[in-house]
Amino acid sequence: MEKGLVHIYTGNGKGKTTSAIGLGIRAYGRGFKIYMVQFLKSADTGELNVLKNLEPGFTVKRFEMVNKFTWNMNDEEKRETAKGINKLFDTAVKDSESGSWDMLIFDEVLGAIKGGFISLEKVVEFVKNKPHGLELVVTGRAAPYELIDLADYVSEINPIKHPIDKGIGARIGIES
Repeated sequence: MEKGLVHIYTGNGKGKTTSAIGLGIRAYGRGFKIYMVQFLKSADTGELNVLKNLEPGFTVKRFEMVNKFTWNMNDEEKRETAKGINKLFDTAVKDSESGSWDMLIFDEVLGAIKGGFISLEKVVEFVKNKPHGLELVVTGRAAPYELIDLADYVSEINPIKHPIDKGIGARIGIES
């Protein structure tokens, strides 16, 4: 089996998850089995509605966290979120070792690291020891150097112009 590579989509711009899903769809269209884990996302989104139709070949797992931004959580909510995120991560790692999946997408795992919900060391350890043929995609802001150093592809997505600057909020079908 060909060696699976590591992709990182990072930066402050819009499109990291969209890029990861696009890569997943491309691979799915070529017969790959895709396993996507969404950390820190629990809202209903248009892409989730479509991806449900692709199961079991494109499976999405999420931790249904409290409906708050992480910086608005109290200590108990943060503890529960960390517990749920680590359980989700551990399940994905175990599932990836089954050999049933060709691509694993860790959407917003970088935000989970930055928020203190999962340790950088735990994620680095997985990247270093992931199954040989598994393609790994990681998204989120502020990719740490330790992960960038292990990656084969790193794309930084940064905003030049965004409607939020004009007071235009998230629109259904575009941002959600």
